[in-house]
Amino acid sequence: MRIPLSVAGVLFLLYPALRPWEDESTTSGAAAAMGATAWVVAHLCAMIGFILVAVALLNVNRTAAIVFWIGAGLTLPYYGAEDFGLHAMAHQPNILDLAEDVRYNPFAMTMFGVGLLTMAAGAIIVAVRQRTVPAILFAVGFGLFLPQFFGPPALRIGHGVLLAAACVWLAWTAKRVEKIPVPA
Repeated sequence: MRIPLSVAGVLFLLYPALRPWEDESTTSGAAAAMGATAWVVAHLCAMIGFILVAVALLNVNRTAAIVFWIGAGLTLPYYGAEDFGLHAMAHQPNILDLAEDVRYNPFAMTMFGVGLLTMAAGAIIVAVRQRTVPAILFAVGFGLFLPQFFGPPALRIGHGVLLAAACVWLAWTAKRVEKIPVPA
């Protein structure tokens, strides 16, 4: 539990720190950001982070793990389109239209939003059950995952710092789930 959650925290910091911060409202800026290898690596950091949190939560709270896993399952397809799809389209002359179609598809946006809110619910379950500062910061970090997308790069990097600190701190202080005895 300690290693996966700690690694997830580092990955959540790397996600906004490595992401190219070009002006994506221009064709050249969108092509530069989305076409960069750093774009792919940064988004992969977030995706792997979501998976590692779900795995780690199995040792903290099984209900939270299941809720978080459902949220990650709903969120990851959008991240895949954002990461691999936009990267593949980065040098098309109509990248802005293509990016808008990928990012603002109503069904995809709904699934993404519900997924992030469901992961936040899983994190809140952890906070309610653990009742510790690290668990509360963990819940706050995941509760802010959706709103942070509307902030400037500095705020988004700050959110990465918050999640990194919360995940690592929680990893080393969380009360573990009692082991269920296995019949012989």
